[in-house]
Amino acid sequence: MKEKVVLAYSGGLDTSLAVKKLSEEGFEPIALIVDLGQPPGEIDEAVEKADKIGAAKTYRLDAKEEFTKNFIFPSLKANAKYEQAYPLSTAIGRPLISKLMVRVAKQEGADWVAHGCTAKGNDQVRFETSLKALAPELGIIATARKWKISRTEGLAYALECGIPLSIKKENPYSIDENLWGRSIECGVLENPAIKPPSDVYKWTKAVKDTPDEPKEISIYFEEGIPKSIDGKEMHPVELIATLNKLAGDYGIGRIDHLENRLVGIKSREVYECPAAEVLIKAHKDLEELVLTRELLHFKPLVEQKFSELSYYGLWFDPLMQAINAFVDSTQRWVTGTVIMELYKGQAKVIGRESKNSLYAAEMATYEEGDLFDHSAASGFLKIWSLPLEIFARIHGNDENKEEVVCQVLR
Repeated sequence: MKEKVVLAYSGGLDTSLAVKKLSEEGFEPIALIVDLGQPPGEIDEAVEKADKIGAAKTYRLDAKEEFTKNFIFPSLKANAKYEQAYPLSTAIGRPLISKLMVRVAKQEGADWVAHGCTAKGNDQVRFETSLKALAPELGIIATARKWKISRTEGLAYALECGIPLSIKKENPYSIDENLWGRSIECGVLENPAIKPPSDVYKWTKAVKDTPDEPKEISIYFEEGIPKSIDGKEMHPVELIATLNKLAGDYGIGRIDHLENRLVGIKSREVYECPAAEVLIKAHKDLEELVLTRELLHFKPLVEQKFSELSYYGLWFDPLMQAINAFVDSTQRWVTGTVIMELYKGQAKVIGRESKNSLYAAEMATYEEGDLFDHSAASGFLKIWSLPLEIFARIHGNDENKEEVVCQVLR
């Protein structure tokens, strides 16, 4: 009797080869296609392809709502961007797919799970670390590592076996897409000196093709979660999809990033994340209106760790649970409206308001009605500067200190 193996299947080159190779190795491959916001046509095509290639069974699970509520929104609350650039669209999808792989494996009585990630990519780490955290008893087959097939060899093998593929030798991009973003790599993009060709972009227009007039939109947040656009309340999945289209039409969301992978190499990555770029900027601005100075200065440290844990595949680490608890505690005040201007590849905040605003006009104004106690400044400055005053009295004030340091360095 053949052993069952649940394969995370995308319909791309690597996972299509995996179905074929697993069958040849005597396994009974069960293809799992998880809908995280890919175009419906592509999912239909993937289902048809899995059956044609030889999957014993194919699962198609719609996980868009769970992805949005339990993965995208926690990331948004944390303003998560790896290396201050990448909104983690692919990275945060992997732990959810892993969770569903375990669910299907238990349902099918499978002892194995598999993925088609390469040996020098991040996704192998995200899948395997998540799978070990959720079901350490399951065996893991990393098909790309096991058979070590290059991308060129894989294309040739796919043609030989009659595996239908959308990529070609002259256009061999590896693409991952979900509701939070689209990532593109391989091909000419492997040369960081070359400008990304226009054909790599699908969600965003070139700036020259965008409208000549700016577009203003208002986004309402409730405890850190976006609820409506221009006063129209929307389902979370609809809201993100709407922003992807709207911001993409204005050329917003293109990211060309030289990224430091977990495995220790640098990789040139191109992303399209229109909704993520707009929502993170709006959310962060609203936080600046309603959170205290100390909280605003400390939270970025936590956000960086959240981003690293997400990127490194440690979504189910206890530290992530603790970080999420902290971030959630800060969001109870993050309710209000942010007005954005979309124009020529840029999303700018041009207004914000909140019932929890800590901005006191009567304190900030320099005009009539100023209630700031100016007489308090003298005492404050005396106490604030006291440590430096004492230091200067004891050690003197070396006006030539900078010059002396420069001489020493020379």
